[in-house]
Amino acid sequence: MKKRFAFAAGLVTALSVPFVGSPFQSATVSAEAPEGFVELFNGSNLDGWHGRPHFSPITFAELTDEERDAKKAEWQSDAEKHWSVENGELVNDGHGAYLVTDKDYRDFELRLQYRTVPKADSGIYLKGNPQVQIWDPTNENQFQHGCEKGSGGLWNNSAGAPGKDPLVKADKPFGEWNDVRIIQVGAETSVWLNGQLVVDHATMENYWNRETPLFVDGPIELQTHGGEIRWRNIQLHELSTAEANEYLSEPNADQFTSVFNGTDLTGWVGATDGYEVVDGAVRCKKGSGGNLLTEKEYGNFIARLEFRLPPGGNNGLAIRSPLKGNPAYDAMCELQVLDSPHPMYANLDQRQYHGSAYGMAAAARGYLRPVGEWNFQEVTVDGSKIKVELNGTVILDTDLSEVSEYMADSAHPGKDNATGHFGFAGHGDAVEFRAVSIQEL
Repeated sequence: MKKRFAFAAGLVTALSVPFVGSPFQSATVSAEAPEGFVELFNGSNLDGWHGRPHFSPITFAELTDEERDAKKAEWQSDAEKHWSVENGELVNDGHGAYLVTDKDYRDFELRLQYRTVPKADSGIYLKGNPQVQIWDPTNENQFQHGCEKGSGGLWNNSAGAPGKDPLVKADKPFGEWNDVRIIQVGAETSVWLNGQLVVDHATMENYWNRETPLFVDGPIELQTHGGEIRWRNIQLHELSTAEANEYLSEPNADQFTSVFNGTDLTGWVGATDGYEVVDGAVRCKKGSGGNLLTEKEYGNFIARLEFRLPPGGNNGLAIRSPLKGNPAYDAMCELQVLDSPHPMYANLDQRQYHGSAYGMAAAARGYLRPVGEWNFQEVTVDGSKIKVELNGTVILDTDLSEVSEYMADSAHPGKDNATGHFGFAGHGDAVEFRAVSIQEL
């Protein structure tokens, strides 16, 4: 059973302790920003916003400074012709450039209200990526595109992908204000429309390049075309690391079993002398380490954990490992746990960076939190397939049975292991782990 995540200002349970908050209660948008939220729209003018049409951030970044300046001036001029402020409401006439926040955001909760007209078509871009859909569910001309299912879905996700269609139709009649609540952590998105959950922890695909994950951060963008739309009470709360990690730990939490008690190494074998338990986390002893493994063996499973890196930190997750040998080769794989941005690692093979199946498959980079912050990672092992989700973004999704080229031509005899131990492969750095739990598949 899934819990319904609800933030309460100042009341966020650390992930090392099971979440015991009350079930979700719909949070409606209010005229005054609640504690912890800021107003993105001041009700008077367009300060904090600028014009931009449906334009790829990737292409925009590739322009010269002069080209970017020219584009921004052109788009801003267009936006000023079609956007206005009336009675504290942000109004677009259904034409012109969209409106984009000057600031970029990574993990956040966004609340706003909108009111639109028949046959209008709009949306909310998250991190500069389309979009949480807003449209007329009665427009028969759009039935072929699914408008009758209602607003709030991630319409630009691939056909059949989770989140593309809203779970329920929750639109209010025309003339009434609609409440929208969005939680975005990494690429993971949840949307409530008028208090009803319409998207539940779905991965937002990168529309601009579906071969790569969603951007780490980006602006909020209000899309408008096809008819007047009004916006008000646009409020945003940037999530703390603890809030973001708690949100990511929510789905199916009752199906996971803790394998680390936060007090001692009961249930673990191997290099127990190379690790210590400090403040509810298991930490590799500096200058020591080795392979710390669960007593129990696992075949197909999902593992969840938090980890924290010191500068230059290096460790690994042993997947289906034997009790002896090097997990990088003798286990199914060792998933790198590494401070990838550190200068000392500037020239590694791509298959050595964080989240990679060491020496076999490279993970997408750039999704670690700053050194010293707790990262949330989920690893799914199913047959020969392995998926790694870091801080809400899938950075590796591969089938190791299809790997035929290895770093340095080194053999990986354990790659086809059907079962084995889970654990940590320490390399002498004080890397910490906590909230370690496993769901067997």
